[in-house]
Amino acid sequence: MPILKAYKYRLEPNSSQRMAFEQYAGCCRFVWNWALDQRQQYYAATGKSMSWAEQDAQLKHLKKQFTFLGEAPAQSLQQVVKDLDRAYKVFFKEGRGFPRFKKKGIHDSFRVPQGFRVVGNYIRLPKVGEVKFRLSRELEGIAKSVTVSRRGAHWYASVQVEVVEPSNLIPFCEGSAVGIDMGVTTLATLSDGSEFHHIDFSQLERKRLRAQRSLSRKKKGSSNFRKAKARLYRIHESIANKRLDTLHKATTAISNNHAVVYVEALNTKGMSTSAKGDMETPGKNVRAKAGLNKAILSQGWHEFKRQLKYKLAWRGGNLIEINPRYTSQTCPKCGHTAKENRRGKRFVCVKCGHTDDADRNAAINILEVGQTSTACGDIRRISA
Repeated sequence: MPILKAYKYRLEPNSSQRMAFEQYAGCCRFVWNWALDQRQQYYAATGKSMSWAEQDAQLKHLKKQFTFLGEAPAQSLQQVVKDLDRAYKVFFKEGRGFPRFKKKGIHDSFRVPQGFRVVGNYIRLPKVGEVKFRLSRELEGIAKSVTVSRRGAHWYASVQVEVVEPSNLIPFCEGSAVGIDMGVTTLATLSDGSEFHHIDFSQLERKRLRAQRSLSRKKKGSSNFRKAKARLYRIHESIANKRLDTLHKATTAISNNHAVVYVEALNTKGMSTSAKGDMETPGKNVRAKAGLNKAILSQGWHEFKRQLKYKLAWRGGNLIEINPRYTSQTCPKCGHTAKENRRGKRFVCVKCGHTDDADRNAAINILEVGQTSTACGDIRRISA
């Protein structure tokens, strides 16, 4: 069964190519905002939604009205209308966020669905020519599309490829299943005893606070303000890169060695809500809860599961969510469940005396609950 993968490379464009990228991204942003505004006005007037075909037909008239759109690849502009139509469908079918208007400098990108070619460490793009990129890993599969995007001061090319047969398939054998307990002090604890340590941002966080204070003292719009803002953005980029690097290493190691992975169905959004309360019912321990919320969000639990999902799918594996209720309070030896069993980082059963690391104990329970639920058919499978 063919699967889709993406290879992301850092581009090294010259000055003219960089200007072209900015222009193409600006044209795509203009078309997106035009199409979104047109849809909203059409719905307000008729109570109906426009189709992709209707807006695509009007795109040629828009290009005549705004001649600068002709500088961008025509297929990239058509792709914007398709992306907006897909965003509408996702919103109505899955309840995800409603499409919003785009701003300059935020997620600047454009997609080329065809007419490109990758040769060695060069990629040929329509109206741009050959652009050099850093070949960090070999491209495998049939190239289907390429998305050029800007992040910070650099441009990247994400090449989507189709792989006919997955590589490195993991056999469904004894020991291939594992339970994972997510945490703050430890990012992930596996039922086999393996651990992946939490991501330490303390050094970068200190730099971020200093840069934030420095930015607040600058006159908005001045040259020093722009420099300080760019410095702060680079620190945020370093934090994001460190998080992604740690998560990728952890999820790759897990997906390479396990065919079935059971994780907790955690409501991260609910767990990280503010404890401030309101004027009538003020919250308690607000500062402590804020620190916990930040620790939860900084570890990237959702991204961890997202990466596990597609990496296991590449190798024919499954990611399965289970109800985490009482998994941290139950003894895997005698089955006794009590709040007193959990004593900080240690688990001590008050009934049979069984002791273990609290996170590892929870991971073992998650594995057992997952395997039992799989046998009974009462699971939430989130990976095919």
